[in-house]
Formats: sequence, C-alpha cells, structure tokens
Amino acid sequence: MKDISCISCGGAGGPATSDEHSCSRSERERLFGFVPEDVAAILPGEAGEFARQLVRLALDEDGPDLTSLGIFPPEEESRAFIVAKQDSLVAGLPLISLVLAEMGLEHPSSHWEILKPEASRVTAGTAVARIWGPTSVLLKAERVILNLITHLSGVANLTRRYVDELEGTGVRLLDTRKTLPGQRHLEKYAVRVGGGSNHRMNLAEMLMLKDNHIDAAGSIAAAVSALRACYAPCPPIEVECRTAREVGEAVAARPERILLDNMDAGRLSEVLPLIPRSIEAEISGGVSLANIRELALACPVRPADFISVGRITHSAPVADFSMKMERRAG
Repeated sequence: MKDISCISCGGAGGPATSDEHSCSRSERERLFGFVPEDVAAILPGEAGEFARQLVRLALDEDGPDLTSLGIFPPEEESRAFIVAKQDSLVAGLPLISLVLAEMGLEHPSSHWEILKPEASRVTAGTAVARIWGPTSVLLKAERVILNLITHLSGVANLTRRYVDELEGTGVRLLDTRKTLPGQRHLEKYAVRVGGGSNHRMNLAEMLMLKDNHIDAAGSIAAAVSALRACYAPCPPIEVECRTAREVGEAVAARPERILLDNMDAGRLSEVLPLIPRSIEAEISGGVSLANIRELALACPVRPADFISVGRITHSAPVADFSMKMERRAG
C-alpha cells in the first residue's frame, strides 16, 4: 500500500529570465522571487507560486520593452488607472502586486491602490485601481496585468450567470479541470469570485474513475477496490456513470461521489433516486445556461448535489478593462 503523502509531482524549473534584467537568475529570485501578501491571501500556498511562475513566463514572453526603454528615461514616473469598459465583476486585482514584484519593484503593494473592492460588481467607466511607478515599468506591465484581469473577470462573470440560474435549487455549481494550462489556480479562484465552487484542483485531490480505468480494472467494483488497496489514506473516489446499470454498480462500491455523464432531465429523474444521500451526486456533460436549471430540478425527491460545467473556464469571454496612463504624476 502506498503512502500518498510520499507521492509527489516533479516538474521542470521555472522559465528563463528576461534579457532586460541584468542580475542573474538566482540573484533576481533572491530579490524578487516572492509572492506578495495580498496575492497569497487569495492564492495561498502552491497556488501563489503557480501564479508567480505564470506571471514570470508572461513577462519573459514579451521580452524587453525596447520601445519604452528607448523613449522614457529610467527616472520618469507615471500613474495609471485600470478602468472597466463594461459592467462586470472584478477579479484579479491583487495580481498587480505580483506583476510589479516580478518587474523588480520593491514593496510592490505600495505602488498601487484598489479603488473598488476585489470581487465587487462595477459599472462601465469605473476606475478599479490606480498604479504608479517608473513609466517604462508600467508600460511593460500593462498588457500582462490586463490579460489577467480581463480573463479572470470574464470567468467570474460567466460563473455568476450559471450560479444565478441555480438559485433556489440547492444544487452547487462546480468547475472542472478544463482550464488553460498554467492558469488553473487563477481560474478556479475566479470561479469562487463568481459564486461557484471548485472541483478537484489536480489528479491527486480526488480520484476519478472513467471508462478506460474501469475497463482496465475489469469492473467498477474492482477499480474502486484497487484504489483503496493502493493508497493510504485513499483520496475521495468519484465514479463516472453513463447508464442506470453503472450507477447501481457504483452505489454498491460506495465511492464518495458518482458523476452522471451526459444525461438529460428524463434520465436523471430515473437514476438519481438510486444514489443514497450518503454518496454525492454530480451532473456533468451537455450543461448550458439554457438547460442547467431543468437538470437541477430533474428529481425533486433526490436532487443532485453538484452540477459541473467546463465552459465557465474554457469558454468564458473576457471582460473589457483598459489602462489609462498619466505621465509625470506627482
């Protein structure tokens, strides 16, 4: 039996540094390779470190901003306002600190202020943050900051629309692992801003048995037994089911959760009563804004506990924000 605490995921080192930084990689990381407190508050632990690596990669992708470096002297300072160009939830403002930290500014949280609270709803034309510092730094940071805030706010907006459809049903909205590579922790944070809940963050947090796993093991019962025999302690197990027969087999194996895959309201009304309340039930597949409420209300005597929707992360339209620069700020 494997001790799951001893199973770790390896990975390559972080991305290379940008040419515009004269210090070595180790020196830069000693000076600037940290997660600011305001970022750690919304992305604790490894989530903050993943975000830091993502920001570093985004800055490195852009390379040195030769245009700004060639025009603006290092000592020139400006200020900038981030402005909503549509009605929107606001998600990701603390990441401004992380971008500024990776740009090399000491005490990055002292270079900007929140004008509207994180996770608040704002109207078009509202300034949500003010930033100040070297002009060349702000100009390079602009696109990375906006890419993060517009995307995460868009995820929060779409999540909220699904959550609103579920109001009064008692069913909770979940996200999935259908996230942009490297942005899972950020997108799942945005889902929480929008009022949704998170499914498993990674493959070790919950063990999901799908058809390939079950076929290889021989049956649902054999697959569940194999996992419980392999890990100590065993993470929660979820079994994906497509038919009433599979639901019956899964119930007999007593996993923590059963996922009902691509079932319409009629089929759900038949299979949900087969699942005892001691086992969580999740609806997934083929869910849209047009049918999510119907699926949630498919079986009043035994409603699902969760409905998971991949499109709230993989298909969320960005929210429209811009940055307005004011040079030579006092």
